[in-house]
Amino acid sequence: METETKDLNDWQALRATLAIEGRAFIDGRYRHARSDETFDCASPIDGAWLAHIASCGLADADDAVAAARRAFDANIWAGLNPRARKAILLRWAALIREHGDELALLETLDAGKPIADTTSVDVPGVAYCIEWFAEAIDKFGGDIAPADHHLVGLVTREPIGVVAAVVPWNFPLLMAAWKFAPALAAGNSVVLKPSEKSPLTAIRVAQLALEAGIPPGVFNVLPGNGDAGRALALHRGVDCIAFTGSTPVGKRIMQYAAESNLKRVWLELGGKSPNIVLPDCPDMDRAVKTAASAIFYNMGEMCTAGSRLLVHRDIKEAFLDRLVNAARRYAPANPLDPATAMGAIIDQSQLDRVLGFIEAGRQEANLVLGGSRAQVIDGGFYIEPTIFDTTDGNALIAREEIFGPVLSVITFDTIDEAVRLANASDYGLAAAVWTADLNTAHDVSRRLRAGTVWVNCYDEGGDMNFPFGGYRQSGNGRDKSLHALDKYTELKSTLIRLA
Repeated sequence: METETKDLNDWQALRATLAIEGRAFIDGRYRHARSDETFDCASPIDGAWLAHIASCGLADADDAVAAARRAFDANIWAGLNPRARKAILLRWAALIREHGDELALLETLDAGKPIADTTSVDVPGVAYCIEWFAEAIDKFGGDIAPADHHLVGLVTREPIGVVAAVVPWNFPLLMAAWKFAPALAAGNSVVLKPSEKSPLTAIRVAQLALEAGIPPGVFNVLPGNGDAGRALALHRGVDCIAFTGSTPVGKRIMQYAAESNLKRVWLELGGKSPNIVLPDCPDMDRAVKTAASAIFYNMGEMCTAGSRLLVHRDIKEAFLDRLVNAARRYAPANPLDPATAMGAIIDQSQLDRVLGFIEAGRQEANLVLGGSRAQVIDGGFYIEPTIFDTTDGNALIAREEIFGPVLSVITFDTIDEAVRLANASDYGLAAAVWTADLNTAHDVSRRLRAGTVWVNCYDEGGDMNFPFGGYRQSGNGRDKSLHALDKYTELKSTLIRLA
């Protein structure tokens, strides 16, 4: 990443110089969709047009999968010495850091994210993810299994083959890296399908992958709408599909996999994560600040967003008063201003969805803060940080994943009630508990049905050592950690009879 400090004027000037690529990247080169169809990519910041994007369909999916299959069968990537693959991936990560400002600006323009976040979290996180899995390549081996004396038993891991990664719009490149980095590290070929709402950084890093030395066909990018993702999920040439997105779409992808070739399916889906504050919370000011960040960071467009804040009745009034003040820091502003904490909602349809939930919330809960569209920049999509107060854990706004800056504060009286409310969800992605008692922390965290539980913090542990994924309808499988690397491999048992 470039180290010089930039202000709003600097970022606006850099925006004017950007040359944005919108074509698909297949078999080592950029190309138009076979149909020559495109769709417009506009910025949620101000509605300004950014690029024409190739609208890929079934024929393009066939081309991308065929290129990935040729590369895999030719063994030009999987057959490399693990240290050679590591070196190439490390060069790719270095190029991403070198082009950090360009990628961060593309991400901000495309997704409405604050530039302060894309420069400090998203792009460095992508480079780090690639580096982490690159370093793991030559340290991730198999086993020699116990066997009869006349046998040698080997258990080895081999790449699955062609991996399709279908990723969301809220963390466009970071969520993609969580999938393509371990898949490539394991020796697979990859077809990446970014969201049609935020495809720009995925398209750009494909060229950097080629420059780093990743062979043609090993890494392909297929922009397009849901039809392109469906084509990959149904494609018999795809051996594994990894998806991050909504639970309904995840269910369809699993169905498509069953209808086609029973490909491996890894899903990271929705969430409605509870953030529990007990009366012995050790630091209320920190808990308040963290609760605001847990829901308003990234405009609430996070599957792990702490969208259900469960607060004990004894401290509820004091906590809520402080929370309202903390939330005001997230008043939306120009995402290109480094001082901005909350940017733009991704597009008009998501804006309408969030405002629809807010309107429903007005009928079933007490609106404490916000609740309206914010007027920041003409043509842009902005919503005020919004807080509802309710005692009904089954209210629509407390039950459905809104994916916007909308918080439901729910009152409880006992620990058992808090755990029951927390677990009364179809989801199970993340949860948190605030308490000064170690025994309580351990007991509650064990009882919470979630893939990640934070104690006296929220959304900590951003490194790659911890697996990320959920219980129940939040999906299966895990991103990050060696567990992610494992899921992009097949286990093979080889038994050798000795003379």
